[in-house]
Amino acid sequence: MAANSTLLCIHRDPAQLGLLEQSGYELLTATNGREGLRLFMSRPVDAIVLDYHLGLLDGGVVAAEIKKVKPQVPIVMVAQDLDLPVSALRSVDAVVARRDGPDLLLATIRSVLDVRGAPPGDEKLMPTPAAHQRRPNRSWDGKERRQANLARGAAGKRE
Repeated sequence: MAANSTLLCIHRDPAQLGLLEQSGYELLTATNGREGLRLFMSRPVDAIVLDYHLGLLDGGVVAAEIKKVKPQVPIVMVAQDLDLPVSALRSVDAVVARRDGPDLLLATIRSVLDVRGAPPGDEKLMPTPAAHQRRPNRSWDGKERRQANLARGAAGKRE
């Protein structure tokens, strides 16, 4: 499923998503979370492109609200970087960093739409490139990393 799919783009600057329209997607656009949720409730969409940094209602909150209503609709979150709170990642299907550019965003959207269109059970068989996978938790902070290194060092001395 690619061309002719309808994408709801909830993004501060929807003009940055022109490649999606050029690739055959129909775009519904909103520049804030409230407007995006209103559009989502009033129009059928195949997938959602969601900016994490939306202002008062951040992308994590918007994604959670969408999944409560229609959990089967895939959400691709766009963020400045991939170091996001776990709460923001719980309700999204994929995350793309802005620095990765529009081509990776396009590939990710195609991937989530293909998985959604697969027969039940096939989702597990479809490979997801590491760049598209949702991270299960935030990266370790310096203290946790030092503790892990100390534990490994102590284990090595015992052997």
